[in-house]
Amino acid sequence: MNGKGLDLRLRMPDWIEGLEAAVRPQVAAHAKRGNITLSLRVSRDDAAAVSALNTAQMKAAVASLLAIEAEAMEMGLSLAPARASDIAMMRGVMEQSTMQDDPAPLRKALLSELPALLDAFDAMRCEEGAALLTVLLGQLDEIEALTKEAAALAEARKDEVATTLKRNLARVLDNTDGADPDRVAQELALLAVKADVTEEIDRLHAHLQAARALLTDGGPVGRKLDFLMQEFNREANTLCSKAQNAELTRVGLALKALIDQMREQVQNVE
Repeated sequence: MNGKGLDLRLRMPDWIEGLEAAVRPQVAAHAKRGNITLSLRVSRDDAAAVSALNTAQMKAAVASLLAIEAEAMEMGLSLAPARASDIAMMRGVMEQSTMQDDPAPLRKALLSELPALLDAFDAMRCEEGAALLTVLLGQLDEIEALTKEAAALAEARKDEVATTLKRNLARVLDNTDGADPDRVAQELALLAVKADVTEEIDRLHAHLQAARALLTDGGPVGRKLDFLMQEFNREANTLCSKAQNAELTRVGLALKALIDQMREQVQNVE
C-alpha cells in the first residue's frame, strides 16, 4: 500500500560496514512513493573459530596444581599425576577466537548483485502496473457510464421539477397574504438551482478526462490520482444530496461505491 512518500526500510547485517549506506540511495532511485522493505541475512561459518593457548593462564594453572600437590604431600596424601589434557580443560587455559575477516570483499560482492535485483523489482512492478492500469481504466469506463445515466435521468426529470416548482409557487402565493411575490419567486428559484445537478455531472466528466490523462502520461501519478478521487467522491456526494429522485439517488450511490473501489486501487499506484 502506497503512502504519501517513500518509506524505505532496510534490514542489513550490522557487521558488514557501509552496506546499508550504499544500498539505500540505489533502492530509492527506483521508487518515489510507497512502502519498501529489503531484508538481507548473511550467515558466518563458525568453523572458522580456532583454539589458542593462553600461556599465562596455563602457567597459573600449573602453579596452582603444584601448590595443591605440595600441600597434599605435607598432609600425607598422594595425588594422581595431572595430565596435559586435564590442564587444558581448566578455565581460561584454551581460548576460542573467531577470525576477523575483512567484510569489504563481501560488501562488494553483495552490491554487485543489487542492480539485477532492482531490475527484477522494476520488471515485476511494470507487470503489476499494466494489470492495474487495465483495472483502473475499466473502472473509469464504469464511472463514465453511470455519469451518462445520471445526466439522462436529470434531463428527463427537468419538466417534472419545473412543474413541481410552479405548483409550489402557486400554492405559496395563494396561501400567503402580504408576502412579497418577488422574494417568494427568488426562494423557489434558489431551490431549483439546488436541485440542478448539471454542474456536478460536468465536473465528473472533467475528472474522467483528467484521470485518463494521468494514467497515460506515465511517471509517478499516485498522489495526483488520490486527490482526483477525492474530487470524484465530492461530486458523487453532492449528486446524491441533490437527487430528490429514487433513480438518480441509486445512480449516485452506485457512483460512490465504484469511486471507493477505485480509490483503494489508486493506493497501489506510485
